Amino acid sequence: MKQDVSSLVAQAREGRPRAVARLISLVEGASPQLREVMAALAPLTGNAYVIGLTGPPGVGKSTTTSALVGAYRRQGRRVGVLAVDPSSPFSGGALLGDRVRMSDHASDAGVYIRSMATRGHLGGLAWAAPQAIRVLDAAGCDVILVETVGVGQSEVEIAAQADTSVVLLAPGMGDGIQAAKAGILEIGDVYVVNKADRDGADATARELNHMLGLGEARRPGDWRPPIVRTVASRGEGIDEVVEALEKHKGWMDERGVLVDRRRERAAKEIEVIAVTALRERLADVHGGQRVRVLSLAERVLAGELDAYAAADEVTRALASG
Repeated sequence: MKQDVSSLVAQAREGRPRAVARLISLVEGASPQLREVMAALAPLTGNAYVIGLTGPPGVGKSTTTSALVGAYRRQGRRVGVLAVDPSSPFSGGALLGDRVRMSDHASDAGVYIRSMATRGHLGGLAWAAPQAIRVLDAAGCDVILVETVGVGQSEVEIAAQADTSVVLLAPGMGDGIQAAKAGILEIGDVYVVNKADRDGADATARELNHMLGLGEARRPGDWRPPIVRTVASRGEGIDEVVEALEKHKGWMDERGVLVDRRRERAAKEIEVIAVTALRERLADVHGGQRVRVLSLAERVLAGELDAYAAADEVTRALASG
């Protein structure tokens, strides 16, 4: 059923959750109206502060996200949450229910919470996340929290989607080694040692501080990621996390880093959309028999043609339309 996009956008701007939900559903479902939706939203975006939260499984990302929502709401800010969960192998939908995990905010009209399925997408982010972020931005959210599923080494993709990336660790989980493996020490703007009431919290913070200093080549005035200790389940240390986030945003604003990050984010999104379109055209070429890709493959296997020459034939067919 075709939606009235202009009406949905107007309702979303008024803070109506059903309209926001429908717009995100159009995005997730790659609706034929997706381009119309994005064109309508484009002039209304660029105001929200996007914060990404990532880290190994079990560190308390959802609890920390919920606590941050509460802190920002106390400041009177509207908050959007995109919680990216594992996909069900049967339905493709999200397995975990963040409306349950963040039930304290479910009835708050100033909070919009959406679970999104990764649908097998590497990096812990649903492919539609950039567009969903844009929907929440246009709907008037001041802060958007993007919580990624902890999937190990590929979770670093959050850095490409967020203005500020928060990396969560916890004592007693081997997170120091995991952090080094995943490369998340390279992408964090703020580090949080959650469950700091546990034994080993001091050691985790020391190890993290040491690892952040290894090979450090910062110039005067460069941002040095702070390490904040929290017990998110009790709300302890959350105000300090918010303070660190605001300091980072101020530093980015002052030095033009925020604009640069958003430009890079837009450039990557353009590339992804363009490559996806080319892949779809390639599939059409294959299906329409305009270029016999399988025949080319047989010639490559027979040594009659090299793979680069075969690829050139395919790209010439794409260019000719």
